[in-house]
Amino acid sequence: MNRTYQGVVTFARFLIGAFFRRVEVVGLSNVPANGGGLLVSWHPNGMIDPALIFTFFPRQVVFGARHGLFKVPGLGQIMRAVGTVPIFRSMDAKAMDPDARRAANQRSLDALAGQLARTSYSCLFPEGDSHDAPHPTRARSGAARLYYRARQLADGGDVPPVIVPVGLFYDDKQVFRSSALIVFHPPLPLNPELDVTPGDGEDPDAAEARVRALTAEIERVLHDVVHATDDWRLHHLMHRARKLVRAERAHRAGSHLRAPRMEERILGFARIRSGYVARMQTHPEQVEAIKRRLEEYDEDLRALGLEDHELDEAPRLVSPWLVALLLLQVVFVFLLLPPILFIGFLVNAPVAGLLWVIAQVGSKRQKDVATAKLMVGAVLFPLAWIGAGVAVAVGQWQLALAYPSLPDTPVLAGLTTSILAFAGGAAGVRYLRVVRETARAVRVRLTRQRARVALAHLKVERAELHDLLIGMGEGLDLPGEVAEDGRVVADE
Repeated sequence: MNRTYQGVVTFARFLIGAFFRRVEVVGLSNVPANGGGLLVSWHPNGMIDPALIFTFFPRQVVFGARHGLFKVPGLGQIMRAVGTVPIFRSMDAKAMDPDARRAANQRSLDALAGQLARTSYSCLFPEGDSHDAPHPTRARSGAARLYYRARQLADGGDVPPVIVPVGLFYDDKQVFRSSALIVFHPPLPLNPELDVTPGDGEDPDAAEARVRALTAEIERVLHDVVHATDDWRLHHLMHRARKLVRAERAHRAGSHLRAPRMEERILGFARIRSGYVARMQTHPEQVEAIKRRLEEYDEDLRALGLEDHELDEAPRLVSPWLVALLLLQVVFVFLLLPPILFIGFLVNAPVAGLLWVIAQVGSKRQKDVATAKLMVGAVLFPLAWIGAGVAVAVGQWQLALAYPSLPDTPVLAGLTTSILAFAGGAAGVRYLRVVRETARAVRVRLTRQRARVALAHLKVERAELHDLLIGMGEGLDLPGEVAEDGRVVADE
């Protein structure tokens, strides 16, 4: 990696770390150590998707992106710096002559294919555009054409390029300090009809048929690796089933499980989806009956404002973070922390409010909200910290002129204010999270006291639904393994 690329990766990692509370990366061992390849992924979250792959993929990767993005101030310069290749789509390049557009795309295709042929990696999102659906949309043929062109350019090489499917998952893609998961899957195995290097004199119809077949295979694999569902209602219902089964297993095992990480959530979801898809083919009426009961259970649980595991016990009233913060206040920063939080709130809260308005108004679709927050926030927050420091420095300088007895240290005052604004914002985010957790613990305890009969009914219903869902998966080869304490872990 050159210094420019590494510098952009470092900057992107900082921004990603600021936006997400946790990013989990799974499957790096599936990436071949030798040769080049094509990364293919679905596209649910705007510019966040390539940023995650770009940041956490262990080797240098070149992206293809629609040419209109190069016109975005700042973003265009970054994309050029890391070698991103423009793709000219017909819907975006209507002003271009069709022949000129095809020629430009052929140059882009050759540039990307050349990277793959030289044992590098490229990344494409075959859908062509980001979206808010719970499943990949129709794949375009660009990825397949790129792959076969790379094989032509690499003909005679020791290791042909591979296609590596990538799964991207977000627990709440628009929300600041949420979590994300990146899964790099093993290279896509191709049947003999697709695992070929096109020749120069090949029949165009045969080549086009092979491109269509590989495109269909990529689309099928993307549906599998992201555990696609037809609609969001079914998606949320499968997550309810996943949480229900985990809570009941832990209850029967006498385990007190912590909140699952993203990898476990997706594995649990994949088990539910695999059972659903298989049994809809063999026992559709039974599956529909379970869905109806699960919907009623979900509605009752939502009405009480509870999660599945909270039917057994309320969350701890005081979290360890709150205890730690209180001890720090008492012992070390009893007088320091509140001012830091106050300064952080004073400087950052107006910016956060403005950022929310900009993201909501400026985003045409929900998938663009996180991108807008990340890119605009990366500019506005530092400007606010610097602006606060400059304002305090000027104010301190004016005071020193008016009152000579005061120390004349405007630079120190401004620098201290900027640092406190940054630190106060970071501490405030953590502090608010602790407050929310504590408030939820209090509310759950009150609900458990008021609705004992309803809770008892829901516990019985949870147990029965658990048995039905487990029965639905019997005899099937489901992903992951169930640990003794009720967690779902990856296959060994």
